[in-house]
Amino acid sequence: MRDYDEVTAFLGEWGPFQKMIFFLLSASIFPNGFCGLSIVFVGDIPEHRCSIPGNLNLSQAWMNRTIPLVPGTQIQYSQCSRYRLDVIRNLSEVFPDPDLLNVSGIEEEPCLDGWEYSRDQYTSTIVSEWDLVCNNDWKGPFSMSVFFLGVLVGTFIAGQLSDRFGRKSVWFGTMAVQTGFTMIQVFSPNWEIFCVLNFFVGIGQISNYVAAFVIGSEVLGKSIRVVYSTLGLCISYAIGYMFLPFIAYFIRSWRMLLFILSLPGLLYIPLWWFVPESPRWLLHKGRIQEAEAIIQHMARKNGITPPPVLFNDLELEEMKAKSVISHTIIHLVKTSNIRAITIINFLVWMILSIEYYGLSLSTPNLNGNAYLNCFFSAAIEVPAYTAAWLLLQRLGRRFSLSGALFLGGGVLFFIRLVPSDLSALTTTLVMVGKFVITSAFSIVYVYTAELYPTVVRNMGVGVSTMASRTGSIISPYFVYLGAYNELLPFILMGGLTILSAVLVLFLPETINNSLLETIDQMQDIKCFKFRTPCSNQDRSVQNEMGEKSDGH
Repeated sequence: MRDYDEVTAFLGEWGPFQKMIFFLLSASIFPNGFCGLSIVFVGDIPEHRCSIPGNLNLSQAWMNRTIPLVPGTQIQYSQCSRYRLDVIRNLSEVFPDPDLLNVSGIEEEPCLDGWEYSRDQYTSTIVSEWDLVCNNDWKGPFSMSVFFLGVLVGTFIAGQLSDRFGRKSVWFGTMAVQTGFTMIQVFSPNWEIFCVLNFFVGIGQISNYVAAFVIGSEVLGKSIRVVYSTLGLCISYAIGYMFLPFIAYFIRSWRMLLFILSLPGLLYIPLWWFVPESPRWLLHKGRIQEAEAIIQHMARKNGITPPPVLFNDLELEEMKAKSVISHTIIHLVKTSNIRAITIINFLVWMILSIEYYGLSLSTPNLNGNAYLNCFFSAAIEVPAYTAAWLLLQRLGRRFSLSGALFLGGGVLFFIRLVPSDLSALTTTLVMVGKFVITSAFSIVYVYTAELYPTVVRNMGVGVSTMASRTGSIISPYFVYLGAYNELLPFILMGGLTILSAVLVLFLPETINNSLLETIDQMQDIKCFKFRTPCSNQDRSVQNEMGEKSDGH
């Protein structure tokens, strides 16, 4: 039986229709670049100190002494405590000049009257609006973790629904969820409602990325697929990411910022009439006439006359037989070969996500301008995706991904050796680490799609992305560890990255192979560890089971 690529070879690789699909699907990822990382500014922590009531009638000299210095410093004031105001008021009545006594021995108390926040950088953030500081400082990273928890749930649901009901419906539906709930989030009355809505924003955010990735991978030809995955989708994401600090620089209120960032999602409504369902998916669902109609439409758009018969009778009969077979998530672990690939993918995606978001979310903590740091962190992704494309063209999937991970882990380990006074070098190394990890993230999308067959591809990519979201949920707390030791996050991320680089070496190579259609084809891929086809082992087990069942 001919595979899909052979049947549709007459369409060509880069006709007008393929160009349209390439650019429309890539453009649909633009909002994802700023939606997922808007918390960098929406949830940033402004400079703050305890609020001092104005009815104490204290002189300016005494007002300046109500906040204690952080132990070991001479210029940094405490953000979570103040001297007891009743004691300060009594002393001010006796000593008009606070320089006449040592106030450092006065007992301290928490910020009972709230906090005053600097408005030099932000008009408002969720931190300043809902006092997410001091004893409530855990709520900041938790807000981001809730978002990624939503992405985790959305990825799982979208993967299942996409394989069952189609790529296009899930792709468009998750874009609508992302845009709609971001708009509603603007009106959040409190932190709890903000988190609930952030969960639903997360459900839509990465799920539409995965769906667009799978549609493009299945509609576009082999030679364009890698360019689409690395340069098309990823650079569109990077441009959206660069768009974030530009807008945030001019809009300093978190509510207005979210509203402006949600508006581009409305521009994608017309795409429903331009992007077709995946013909591969339709064929595997037995909807052959619909698939043929789309292929013929593609031919007309490319100015090509399609052959009178696309599929012969034997192929139609086999496709109808296969369409009866349904696939669930269990099929991702059913044989030893696919099970090993799924487990390794799960770990690699999770560690990559910890790295990527850990570095992205830490940009406000770097020295220098927060907006410029965010822009550089985004801009570095464009050459990173280009590098990923070049690596995939020359070195293959396995060694490209493993090499990028080894280099990224090494750079992050090296950061801890940089003296604290060389902050510019630390920032440069963080950007180099971001460059390498971004390249690896681009490569792993292509690699994963090629490892899994069409019948479970979206499910396989979905489960891998679900692992990625697990890492994303953890990543804000890696950044949070920097409050105790600024080098600890980089040491942990570096070690995990090198571990993932070793795991990748056990995956099979897929360069220059056609996309797999069935799990049976996937079993023919050789395992690195044993240098023998995993399918030989699986088939011998299946044959033994079959003989035993026949004996009964």
